[in-house]
Amino acid sequence: MLTKRIIPCLDIKNGRTVKGVNFVDLRDAGDPVELAQIYSETGADELVFLDISATEERRRTLADLVLRVAEKVNIPFTVGGGISSIEDVDILLQNGADKVSINSSAVKNPQLINDLSGKFGSQCITVAIDAKQIDGEWIVHLVGGKVPTELNLFDWAKEVEERGAGEILFTSMDNDGTKDGFANKALARLSTELNIPIIASGGAGNIEHFVDTFKEGKADAALAASVFHFKEIEIKKLKQELQSNDIPVRL
Repeated sequence: MLTKRIIPCLDIKNGRTVKGVNFVDLRDAGDPVELAQIYSETGADELVFLDISATEERRRTLADLVLRVAEKVNIPFTVGGGISSIEDVDILLQNGADKVSINSSAVKNPQLINDLSGKFGSQCITVAIDAKQIDGEWIVHLVGGKVPTELNLFDWAKEVEERGAGEILFTSMDNDGTKDGFANKALARLSTELNIPIIASGGAGNIEHFVDTFKEGKADAALAASVFHFKEIEIKKLKQELQSNDIPVRL
């Protein structure tokens, strides 16, 4: 059985790690390179860096940050934010990223998924999907949950898989930053209907939420930010608890 992955997420704005609720009311959480090194040394399986200013303010993800992170960590890391071309991905991978995450650019140009997976391999391509429930239906949103699309979460996820994505990072914008738990029903449906790994994101508040998302949500990995950044949950203790609940993890 594949081990479940614990993935700290570092939301980057102007070169600093930030965290808020539903992507607003942001507060500083530290230097991303220092945090990355700490996570690498304390049991994280992977890292995700999302330049949240990139899509909103049309700024490209900084390749030099990737280079500095690559020098400090020995675990895989994914970089996202404003990536919209083969050239963007090429620079990031050359500078040391293991994977890239695309979101808005994939919705606006779905062929980009095919192009990137064809060029670099599906194992390098993560498609991030942010969704909210509207009248009982999960609707894909862009720009940190501010802009609704006409896409249904599950239909879009299937298309993403068919186009060659290697995994999906699903964030429930209803749960993000609330610390009330992950959107496990939606995660379980995604995990059941798709054949690629699903990363759960949005809502982690305590260790039990991670147990629930692996058991009830059938997630392959769980991503969180503030509970790790502000030391509310220690990754080592989290993994020990997961193991005691018969959830396979790398210790």
